[in-house]
Amino acid sequence: MKPTWIGFVNELLGKRYRIASILIVAALTAGSAYAQAKPKLIPAWDASNETSVDRIDHGSWQNLLDRYLRVHSSGINRFDYAALKASAKDITGLADYLAHLQGLDPREYSRAEQKAYWINFYNALTVQVVLEAYPVDSIRDISDSFLGGLMFSGPWEDVVAHVAGLDLTLDDIEHGILRPIYRDNRIHYAVNCASLGCPNLLPTAFTAANTETLLDTGSREYVNHPRGVDFVDDDFIVISSIYDWFVEDFDGSEEGAIKHLIQYADKELAERLRNFEGSVDYDYDWGLNQP
Repeated sequence: MKPTWIGFVNELLGKRYRIASILIVAALTAGSAYAQAKPKLIPAWDASNETSVDRIDHGSWQNLLDRYLRVHSSGINRFDYAALKASAKDITGLADYLAHLQGLDPREYSRAEQKAYWINFYNALTVQVVLEAYPVDSIRDISDSFLGGLMFSGPWEDVVAHVAGLDLTLDDIEHGILRPIYRDNRIHYAVNCASLGCPNLLPTAFTAANTETLLDTGSREYVNHPRGVDFVDDDFIVISSIYDWFVEDFDGSEEGAIKHLIQYADKELAERLRNFEGSVDYDYDWGLNQP
């Protein structure tokens, strides 16, 4: 039966309404794929060999950091994706480093060695994900799925690696391995999401020997920078959305987040936070951390 003109118009309007609905959902959920993810252990990765004294070589990643990470006067480190994309040699170097990590089974190493492995792996994968899509304004613009791209969900749920025969997403590494296994809220200062609002990508590759020092360094740098906590006035502060999205890692409350900030704040900031009784708001800049 041929559709009537009225039927055709109704069908067209129906499609428009469906598209409009998707766009409305997109606006309401922009960035939510990264935000508020719960730690949920992936049991397959909950194993280690504490008798192992073997070390994983992260020298190739260190070379890339030395060449392309820019320590910026703003206090926000920048990664020069454009310069890296122009170097076929270093693009190959990044791919070779990631292939090396994917050729290992981290469960054959100690927990300390694994922690450094997963942090470096996450950060190097993030650089590769951005590099493949570059130029982009934000990592949220990158996604393998049409709907994901439409909703600015970013690449965190896309499969980006294969280790020991298992697929891995960036979310798997952060929320399925690092957060639930180590239960260390300083992880948020180590894994970098390629954004200006994110804690810095540090200029030193993580190793089992330096991880604790670097986690403390990252924590203090971020907390004492305005994107971590910013006093608008004595009665109003803006703190990073990290402390809202992942509040359960900070004792599950705004008060817990403030206590965490005090722990890593410099003396003057810590004193202001201890005496603070005003309002708290949250903010995050998703602009790409490029020069």
